[in-house]
Amino acid sequence: MKICDLTQFYSPVSGGVRRYIEQKSAYLRASRPDCEHVIIVPGATTGHSGDSRVRTYTIASPLVSRTSRYRALTRLHLIEEVLEKERPDIIESGDPYQVAWKAVASGRGLEIPVVGFYHSHFPESYMRTIAKYFGRVAVSITDDICRRYVRALYNAFQCTFVPSPALGRLLATWGVERLHTVDLGVDAAVFVPGIPDREQTRARLGIPPDARLLLYVGRMAPEKNVRTLFAAFAILHARSSGRFHLLCAGDGTQRQSLVRLQEATGAVHWMPYCTDPMELAAIYRAADLFVHPGVQETFGLVALESQASGTCVVGIRGSYMDRIIFSDQEFWAAENSPEALADAIESKFTLDLRAAGLKASAEARGKYSWSTVFSRIFEIYSGVVANFSR
Repeated sequence: MKICDLTQFYSPVSGGVRRYIEQKSAYLRASRPDCEHVIIVPGATTGHSGDSRVRTYTIASPLVSRTSRYRALTRLHLIEEVLEKERPDIIESGDPYQVAWKAVASGRGLEIPVVGFYHSHFPESYMRTIAKYFGRVAVSITDDICRRYVRALYNAFQCTFVPSPALGRLLATWGVERLHTVDLGVDAAVFVPGIPDREQTRARLGIPPDARLLLYVGRMAPEKNVRTLFAAFAILHARSSGRFHLLCAGDGTQRQSLVRLQEATGAVHWMPYCTDPMELAAIYRAADLFVHPGVQETFGLVALESQASGTCVVGIRGSYMDRIIFSDQEFWAAENSPEALADAIESKFTLDLRAAGLKASAEARGKYSWSTVFSRIFEIYSGVVANFSR
């Protein structure tokens, strides 16, 4: 079987979607000698690389963000050229915009089944923006438009993967059909606890060995709610100057806010997006606590990786991420405010974080290995291909 992943949610410094696609390639190489993987993504130039098993095609696309390095894939005719050349058995669309509609159209024209992956609950971010600047009528109109759009697009696929049962139930009420709940995963051989590299990693990053180190990994963007995290850290610093340090790995439009926090506290450390899984695992292990301020997550891959590495997570209760948290959420923030998050962080340190982290690691690594995830996804692929009516 030849599988094609097509998405514009992909950049040199992007996180979850890119990791999902790369791990799929790794699984295919290790466990599926009968399969090939074709990847079509935006890039700085048009070209291709790879071998007989895994091939990546980049299509020159304009930047939409210099920090996140995301690009808008607008040369849609080049997508069709690659699909005509490769003739995959199935196409998976990984974003909800113009590229998804092109995948649907090309699939129909070439008689190739197309499935979708609902990686991002994008209507939620629109609703928050509309609610902030406009009234209830505008929110109601936007909600109706979003529901119609989601229903029209995702019902055009043979099926849709959703990374959360609760999100799947919500989409079903919107009228989306043929939904499959699938999890994301973690590399259980890389994200492991117990490796004695904590002190070396902290020294290399310039972090005091006795500091309570808080970690954030991901894009610094409004939809990631990082401004709440930064404000919460300012509160912690005001309460206990120098006791807490914050390490952020990633970049985005809120980077300047982090620089200002760094100048104000002298206890903030920054590093760009980490592409090396071994280095990322070492960073997770160096932290005392991973802080995930997101309230719009469809899964929360970095939270899973942190727990697999033995580092507990704290955040704001009520997101789709709650179901993958394997340590006590009693002290998590009950509301989305800096004060509540700061209190939650302080309360978390009253627990035995080391013991809780080891327990969470065992569950995360046991239940969410990539091999288990892709075994199920490939079974669904086979069923879609076998039942596709040309």
